[in-house]
Amino acid sequence: MADYTEIKGNRIQYLDSDPTLTSATEGQVWYNTATGTLKGLTQIKAWSSGANMNTKRQALGGTGTQTAALAMGGVDPATSPSDLAVTEEYNGSGWSNGGNLNTARRYLDAAGTQTAGLAFGGYIDLTNSESYDGSTWTATNGLAAGKHSLGGTGTQTAALAAGGAPTETTTQEYDGTSWTTGNGLNTGRSYLSLTGIQTSSLAIGGQTATADASVEKYDGTSWTTVNSLNTARLGLGAGGTNDTVAVAFGGGTPSVTGATEEWDGTNWTSLTSMTSGRQYLNGTGTESASVGFGGRTTPSTPTAATEEYNSSINVITPGAWASGTNLPTAHNNGGGNANSSNDALQFGGGTPGGYQGQTVSYDGSTWTTSPSTLPSLSEQFGCAGVPTDALAFSGGGPSAPLQYMQGTTVEYNGSTWSTTNNVNTLAGSPGGAGSATTAGLKFGGNVTPQVPPTSAGNITEEYDGTSWTSVNNMNTGRKDLGGSSAGTQTAALAISGRNAAATVLNTTEEYDGTSWTGVNGLITGRYKGGKSGTTSATLYFGGSVPPSSTATESFDGTTWATAPSIASARDSAGSGGTSTSGIFMGGNSPGGNSAVVEEFTGETSAATASTLTTS
Repeated sequence: MADYTEIKGNRIQYLDSDPTLTSATEGQVWYNTATGTLKGLTQIKAWSSGANMNTKRQALGGTGTQTAALAMGGVDPATSPSDLAVTEEYNGSGWSNGGNLNTARRYLDAAGTQTAGLAFGGYIDLTNSESYDGSTWTATNGLAAGKHSLGGTGTQTAALAAGGAPTETTTQEYDGTSWTTGNGLNTGRSYLSLTGIQTSSLAIGGQTATADASVEKYDGTSWTTVNSLNTARLGLGAGGTNDTVAVAFGGGTPSVTGATEEWDGTNWTSLTSMTSGRQYLNGTGTESASVGFGGRTTPSTPTAATEEYNSSINVITPGAWASGTNLPTAHNNGGGNANSSNDALQFGGGTPGGYQGQTVSYDGSTWTTSPSTLPSLSEQFGCAGVPTDALAFSGGGPSAPLQYMQGTTVEYNGSTWSTTNNVNTLAGSPGGAGSATTAGLKFGGNVTPQVPPTSAGNITEEYDGTSWTSVNNMNTGRKDLGGSSAGTQTAALAISGRNAAATVLNTTEEYDGTSWTGVNGLITGRYKGGKSGTTSATLYFGGSVPPSSTATESFDGTTWATAPSIASARDSAGSGGTSTSGIFMGGNSPGGNSAVVEEFTGETSAATASTLTTS
């Protein structure tokens, strides 16, 4: 008689490699014979770091989703006792500045989306209510009763507010025009969090006489007490779509905590904590994709930190900079380009011993020195191209090291540098772009041969592989654009720099192959920063404010947003690559010339099987 395995087969699959992991694989278990491990695909519930906000603060309002969040108001008591009106928008990768609130305030809350938001209440017991259209706040009819330290949720036309200091039970509903009072909470409290919609929401935690664990659900008419949090806390964040699913995180017990709990409609289950415990933060999103931002880590330490919570079969690795192999020679004001962080070229620059024309290539781990050195030019030049087809032009040379005013153009074919026709207008530290030696672009730079340079040009020239041709000028003269390129001859960005008076600019212009157009500027103006990417997906990193900066910002073709910072503050360095695989090579640091190399890898998300314990 046949046994079970002959009839049904093994209950656990034996595979010589992991299967293709998709949502259809979720819940499956298999034995990988190649690695000798039992594996399964299950939901991974974890926090990952996001880019910092531009303004650190606590007691702020927030609403939206994990990839389109809105933060407003708050206070930074470490810097100033004044309430903030600052609004920021999060795109899932970084924060950009939006329109300011009409009324600066703290301990407010909000409802709605990033492009249709509603902010209300605030300290001390403000009735102020404002709507947001994605750029501008407009005053609306105020709360029926002024409150601060309240909770809020819902939409711009169906919002819900509840609680408030010191231990309010008040519930208020908004219909897109007016606020009206509804049935009160069973447990009056402040510093609570609301999540869900107006007719199906949760009121979570808060403060009564002490930190409270109470949870109530709202059906649009009445509040009903349900099972409490495992960890009582106040000033917490939360995300969720209705009263049956939610995630609560952070807060104070009263000491700060990163405790995270998930609600399944009946019970709360403790999960992995946030990376950084904090209270008086704000949080928004869904039960499976939330974001927490701001808050304070100690009574005197507000934070700009952002963290994302995901419950998914995917492991999410946030974008980050990592150390690469140092350059053979420390230098500044050299040039560079790259296809990616694993395929880069660095050339020229100043060293403690003078100027050098050394050219080195990088494969992601090792630097290889080319026998061909950069002729004529030494530093403060513009550049374009890729590692095997590079272009350097118009900068300082041995005969004019201080004025940075040579017009030389040199090309690199992957092994040898050669000299070609000069630029039409001499310029020191110009901007550069272009995909090859047959399609280069030069713009701006110092155009007066004097020390120190006191001019800032707006002249633009295009290179066809043989000659330079003058084309339409930039709108703003600028110099100190750095020795790195981003974009092509027909789609380039002129980012920041300095004007003739040496004032740092934050303005950005975009070139379309014919003319320059002003677009949104950097959040923090800098000069001689590094660049990578295209006009619709750019990273700008480091540079001098002064002093040298670690800031990184990303550009999506419209708006600049915060991005993960570099570890070593530097300016005047070679750079290149893409917005998801960039490199920053050497430069000038507060300690002098630098050999430091940092590599950027963008956020990744991949389905990942877990190894199951078999003992």
